[in-house]
Amino acid sequence: MINIELPDGSKRVYDAPISVAGVAASIGPGLAKAALGGKIDGALVDTSHIIDHDARLAIITERDPDGLDLIRHSTAHLLAYAVKELFPDAQVTIGPVIENGFYYDFSYKRPFTPEDLAAIEARMAALAKADIPVSREVWERDDAVRFFASIGEKYKAEIIAAIPAEQPISLYREGDFIDLCRGPHVPSTGRLKVFKLMRVSGAYWRGDSKNEMLQRIYGTAWARKEDQDAYLHMLDEAEKRDHRKLGRQLDLFHIEEDAPGLVFWHPKGWAIWQQVEQYMRRVYQDNGYMEVKGPQILSRHLWELSGHWQNFRDYMFVTESENRSYALKPMNCPGHILIYKSQLRSYRDLPLRYGEFGQCHRNEPSGALHGIMRVRGFTQDDGHIFCTEDQILSECIAYTALLQRVYRDFGFDSIIYKVATRPEQRVGDDELWDRAEAALIASLERSGCEYSVSPGEGAFYGPKIEYTLKDSLGRPWQLGTMQLDFSMPERLGAEYVGEDNARHVPVMLHRAIVGSMERFIGMLLEHYGGAMPAWLAPVQAVVCNISEAQADYVAEVTLNLKKQGFRVESDLRNEKIPYKIREHSMQKVPFILVVGDKEKHASSVAVRARGGVDLGVMPQADFVNLLRTDVDARRDRSIA
Repeated sequence: MINIELPDGSKRVYDAPISVAGVAASIGPGLAKAALGGKIDGALVDTSHIIDHDARLAIITERDPDGLDLIRHSTAHLLAYAVKELFPDAQVTIGPVIENGFYYDFSYKRPFTPEDLAAIEARMAALAKADIPVSREVWERDDAVRFFASIGEKYKAEIIAAIPAEQPISLYREGDFIDLCRGPHVPSTGRLKVFKLMRVSGAYWRGDSKNEMLQRIYGTAWARKEDQDAYLHMLDEAEKRDHRKLGRQLDLFHIEEDAPGLVFWHPKGWAIWQQVEQYMRRVYQDNGYMEVKGPQILSRHLWELSGHWQNFRDYMFVTESENRSYALKPMNCPGHILIYKSQLRSYRDLPLRYGEFGQCHRNEPSGALHGIMRVRGFTQDDGHIFCTEDQILSECIAYTALLQRVYRDFGFDSIIYKVATRPEQRVGDDELWDRAEAALIASLERSGCEYSVSPGEGAFYGPKIEYTLKDSLGRPWQLGTMQLDFSMPERLGAEYVGEDNARHVPVMLHRAIVGSMERFIGMLLEHYGGAMPAWLAPVQAVVCNISEAQADYVAEVTLNLKKQGFRVESDLRNEKIPYKIREHSMQKVPFILVVGDKEKHASSVAVRARGGVDLGVMPQADFVNLLRTDVDARRDRSIA
């Protein structure tokens, strides 16, 4: 007798071992038709898997996240199947699932063309329509090596040869195509209905530049066409909003070949930077942080004490002076500990909160650089809190509330919270980790935040909370962090005198809200499509004249607005008003003011808001109030 417990708590009893598909069929024909796989005691399996013992079973359909992974994994194999049919000389290597899709790497004698991709996708559709069964086979390792070597698949043979001889080899067959895979897969190719090949790029075999350059075909696959359409629309919007494109279009910044990974900020881009920095500076001041500034270059000896030299050396820029080694700081924390250590501290001084707009440098590989999102020189809104263990909970609660307010002001309401717990390699005893993890979890629970736990993803020195935003396109951006550090203060000799008059090591909380200023501004540009809220816009208003007769009045209005603290420009060019309006609209200026003789004589302005909204004619004072209200609101719901 086989007892099967289903997710709703109900149980089914079978006289003999039964497949996952058989269980689904016994529940109902609808479920049998929808079943893509199963999850037995938490492990994913094929629908053909035989259950021969009492177990908990969930039938996986396209509605489940695991179902979508099954579809994408199987579509990667469908891609390889189609490539082998169209290009028999191509060799297959690996094809994993990735976020929103999959890829497969191939070795082939010439580059695949766009026409090739179209043909491959068409062949995939034909194979899917044929509804070819997908079946699992188990082979001995050496037999599998000989088989793949015999059909010229040297990469598959190499992969399998590296597997221990005693380990059975799982292969999946669909039609004439057979591939190495742990599985599971959908029951047949007919379950794969919605997919699209996206692009081809290069990838070294096993990620080693000494090996052959392979061709990586990327694709996306979904359970429903409307989901894929929404994803492709998001990609199209993301391309339009690419911060690199907006940086050029809006004249914000650029990067030179002579300074790879380093940003040249133009006046308008630096105006955005200043608004973010000054806002965060007020956050420091209003929440008990003391702003500090540490040096850019510190001795190798310090980096060895902190542990960075041993673990981070390859990413550090190193220099020498007078036979002594130094490094540009890749992070600010050791410098803050030195500031803390500059005098004897008491428990009465804690918590002690430092904040710094600290410029850091990291020697990132050139291939990893990406506009201002991934750079070699960046500035962090870095903060470190020195506290007692008893103060961890209250500091974390206060920080979460602060971070939420900041993100709301920048226009973000959706935050994802994740607690990363102890890794295998760590410092400190388990009791200390128990208390630290409990404090982080309790801080989120008291803050009313739903959270997930990522076991083993904490730092070696302590657990952390990761705060992830979703932008206007639904894309996640991991920004804020709160990290507990029991290690570095002790390594660098930080102490305080406790109530017992003994010396104690403080807990160090590493925290950042926006993280890298460069990356945050790039994210803001993409979130708003370059149409920044009025308080962040580099130019908040442009004053345009209709004819030369209003030039003096344009200068008067512009000067008046500048005296009110607004960022305003004038446009006195000998161009028609529709041209000026169109050009400044393309520059995404929040307000365009037009003045003719009538406005000049009435000391008024005709106001157009971004998006072509005509707000009519109003006195200068009324526009000042309008703009000030918009700026003070700190948010603009009309995301472009």
